[in-house]
Amino acid sequence: MELGVKGKVAMVAGGTHGLGFAVAKMLAAEGVRVSIASRNPEAVAGALEQIDAGAGMTFGMSVDLRSRPQIEDWYSATLRQFDSVDLLVTNTGGPPVGAALSFEDSDWQEAFELLLLSAIRLVRVAVPGMIVRRTGSIVMLTSSSVKEPIVNLALSNVIRSSVSALAKTLANELAPHGIRVNQLVPGRILTDRVRHLDEVNSKRQGISLEAYQERVRTNIPLGRYGEPIEFAQAAIFLLSDASSYITGATLQVDGGLIHATV
Repeated sequence: MELGVKGKVAMVAGGTHGLGFAVAKMLAAEGVRVSIASRNPEAVAGALEQIDAGAGMTFGMSVDLRSRPQIEDWYSATLRQFDSVDLLVTNTGGPPVGAALSFEDSDWQEAFELLLLSAIRLVRVAVPGMIVRRTGSIVMLTSSSVKEPIVNLALSNVIRSSVSALAKTLANELAPHGIRVNQLVPGRILTDRVRHLDEVNSKRQGISLEAYQERVRTNIPLGRYGEPIEFAQAAIFLLSDASSYITGATLQVDGGLIHATV
């Protein structure tokens, strides 16, 4: 299948670790010029080295995705490097674990800035250029918590659900301009974040990490955790011309974990 992404330019937020890195690496492998951002400059440098897509194909900079000026600077720097932005992946690390009433106002504000406002700001800078060209594809990475709240992840449950609503709203608003917006929902994908959550939950339940992960696997119809590359393949599809008639959709990459029907 011809994906129709070769030569395009993608901005991938949180592109140095986990799912964001997997998406950035696969985009580069498909001939996309990729701009990544993360708070840690060493992580950015390391990710660019691993992607190794050839001279002039990748760019990255240290960006705090909670900062509007830094997001705007990243976009401007990407334009100087590549002239345009055709594809956008909104993504950040996850907020702290805990029950809803365990957090202070400042914790909720921090999660709002990290998860929701970062996505709004990223779209705000990228969309005007897409409107001019009357084309663009945006994929918002969220969580299975937008379908079924996850125990002890109150901040993520609440704020990522707002990102889900944002994706659908933008899909309706931007469709007349030829811009597609879709949501990609990971289940239990083997990343450092998921391993950390498994460690927290195994301690809460008083069992070993291995025993906890086996318990999780029994609840996944495909019987295993997913690999980052499997998630990235779904992201590339949604970003690509191969999904040209798909917008406002939510694609689950979860091995059947989510039990909700809608």
